[in-house]
Amino acid sequence: MNWRTYADWAKRRPGALKIADWLGRGRGRFRFMDRLAPVPPAPLRPDLTEWHDQELAAAWIGHATVLLRVGGLNILTDPVFARRVGVGLGVMTGGPTRHYEPALKLRELPKLDLILISHAHFDHLDRPTLSRLPKDVPVVAPNHTCDLIQDLGFRAVVEIGWGESVKINGVKITGCEVKHWGARTFYDDYRGYCGYMIDAGNRRVLFGADTAFGRHFEGLGKVDLACLGIGAYNPYVAAHATPEQALRMADDVHADFILPMHHSTFKLSYEPMHEPIERMMTAVGRDEQRIVVKDVGGQWALA
Repeated sequence: MNWRTYADWAKRRPGALKIADWLGRGRGRFRFMDRLAPVPPAPLRPDLTEWHDQELAAAWIGHATVLLRVGGLNILTDPVFARRVGVGLGVMTGGPTRHYEPALKLRELPKLDLILISHAHFDHLDRPTLSRLPKDVPVVAPNHTCDLIQDLGFRAVVEIGWGESVKINGVKITGCEVKHWGARTFYDDYRGYCGYMIDAGNRRVLFGADTAFGRHFEGLGKVDLACLGIGAYNPYVAAHATPEQALRMADDVHADFILPMHHSTFKLSYEPMHEPIERMMTAVGRDEQRIVVKDVGGQWALA
């Protein structure tokens, strides 16, 4: 029974889901088998030499993990640096393996000012990764998810919902509606989920997180950069947008630039690994300069 077959079986059994919730709270300290199989390095490696001089910059670490430089802050979204994601099974993780290593190691990150968590799914809220990040960094997360974060030692965890905002060092973070769900094991469906608008006054970034297609970003106003998921749509289009739909949602916020994410990292669905970015480039056509990053490890800064 592979991990996807087990997940489908477990979704129909509340007892199994309770066990999965317990297993999903591990910190990954003893999962040495995850590290045995070699994983190729990311195609590109970000160069952060001039990172702190940038007004607006982004580096795609992999999946939904994006390092942003906005309003003088270093912001890390949905940090997942583990080799596998899923429930802890003692010496290994029950879940998919990375297609590429993260483009940066944790020790290579700049000093972080903020961590954003969009929802509690294992490929977005990875406790083994969070357990290794500095605990003095504030964390913004959706409603009813702090129990998965605070016990790791973080001193400032703020929960927000759709339309709610918090200011961190002068940068306004607002929870945005998305079309997805927040349960970690399908049993805890009370958990929140959201995207984030990052507003530094003169620069605005939308981190769209996981979302199916909808017009829920309309009315948010213009953004400089939209980070939007474009993978895991076959057959899960009710939860994840296709590349063409992601482009439409970027147009809803009049995004000057787009960072496609949530593809080419974990095999979560049935489309070929590199199909999402190929479809995205076809959809954008002559406006290909709007797509600022195509490969894991790619980076961009506003000229």
